[in-house]
Amino acid sequence: MRLRFVGCGDAFGSGGRFNTCFHLTGDSTNLLIDCGASSLPALKRLEIARNDIALILITHFHGDHFAGLPFFLLDAQFSRRTKPLVIAGPAGIEMRLTQVMEALFENSSKTQQKFDLSVVSLEPEQPVRFGEITVTPYPVVHGESGGPFLGYRIEAEGRVVTYSADTEWTDTLVPLAREADLFIAEAYTYDKVVKNHLSLTTLQAHLDDIRPKRLVLTHMGEDMLSRLDALSHTAAHDGMSIDL
Repeated sequence: MRLRFVGCGDAFGSGGRFNTCFHLTGDSTNLLIDCGASSLPALKRLEIARNDIALILITHFHGDHFAGLPFFLLDAQFSRRTKPLVIAGPAGIEMRLTQVMEALFENSSKTQQKFDLSVVSLEPEQPVRFGEITVTPYPVVHGESGGPFLGYRIEAEGRVVTYSADTEWTDTLVPLAREADLFIAEAYTYDKVVKNHLSLTTLQAHLDDIRPKRLVLTHMGEDMLSRLDALSHTAAHDGMSIDL
């Protein structure tokens, strides 16, 4: 399998990076994790075949993780997509998707797609199978508005890929990412404590409990980006690929 960082930036595009969007592919796997506002041009820049993507997992409803969906769906409509698509995320996702579609493109939520579209609500710590892929959501902590907030443990083709989503430290990150083949973790700051976000030093204090086989840092603010050359962990950049 391969994980590609379509976008790994924060909400403010620090370092000129695109909003969060990861592409996971394999023999029977083709999914996106999050679809931030800038995701469609980022997908096109990397020449990723959008109409082959079968599943989109949304962690929460902030624009840098969610607001790319109207553009993605309209692109699918105009490019004559025929393959089914599933969009899954926290409770309330169907209502939130309608709201963001109407806010950005009036009446677009009423358009009858030329492909089957399913919108699925996920519950914390309740595994769900999508074909041969098992997704287990875990609750994370990222404030009040824009939630509920979920991180994901994805099991596919004999590999485990996990994502913290945007969160401050919470003990649910341990079972979420324990011994995963890949743990994609927010590291918004280096050591400064910012409410609802995770610092690298806080994350490092818990790595002995998590024991991921591979750790990649994402959603980095200016503070972290200024330290890239000194980091002892892999830092994501837009377009980076990891083979599993």
